[in-house]
Amino acid sequence: MNPPPREKPSTGRPSWATYRQTIGDRSELFAAIAQVWAPARALYPGCYLDISPSTAIPSVTYVDIDRRAARYFANHELVAAELQGRTRVGIEPAIRFLHADYASALDLTEADFDLLISLYAGPLWDHCARYLKPNGLFLANVSHGDASLAALDRRLDLVAAVHHDGDRYRLDTDTLDSYLIPKKPTAAKPDTIRREGRGIAYTRGAFAYLFQRT
Repeated sequence: MNPPPREKPSTGRPSWATYRQTIGDRSELFAAIAQVWAPARALYPGCYLDISPSTAIPSVTYVDIDRRAARYFANHELVAAELQGRTRVGIEPAIRFLHADYASALDLTEADFDLLISLYAGPLWDHCARYLKPNGLFLANVSHGDASLAALDRRLDLVAAVHHDGDRYRLDTDTLDSYLIPKKPTAAKPDTIRREGRGIAYTRGAFAYLFQRT
């Protein structure tokens, strides 16, 4: 990855720079995924202002219903400026934004994406699985239950657990059998997870999990 430029003082205008002050920079996460699996096209519903996938993945479609996100992505010069100097060598980001609710049908081709991203965005697997290619990747955390639902879906295999310390991310691909073991096995029921809208507790935690569709 190219060395990032020095952070500029925030102007107060919602942007990726201001959002990073809250969530940190996830660029290293997507660089790690790209290094192993090299997804060419990613779909990121519930993205808000996070454009970190575009630092490592050539084409990313972002989806959010929030008006602040729509205003941000409409400012193409600002988006390009925030990515300048932060992309992996050889990446020329192609960005599309849909101001839409991912729970509704989207103006997208089914089975067209290599990576589907669900980070604190709600239970989007039920609504967006159709857009993921066979053998595509699904990145999810336990917020709103997406990773817990994925762990119970026979179409998906766990291929990595994601850990981070601040903006430093690493993928664990070697001890996968130790993850996604419920503390309470009776809680591992899809209907319960959907009804309660949150993930279940596991004996070993991670920031997120990466699954591959079979």
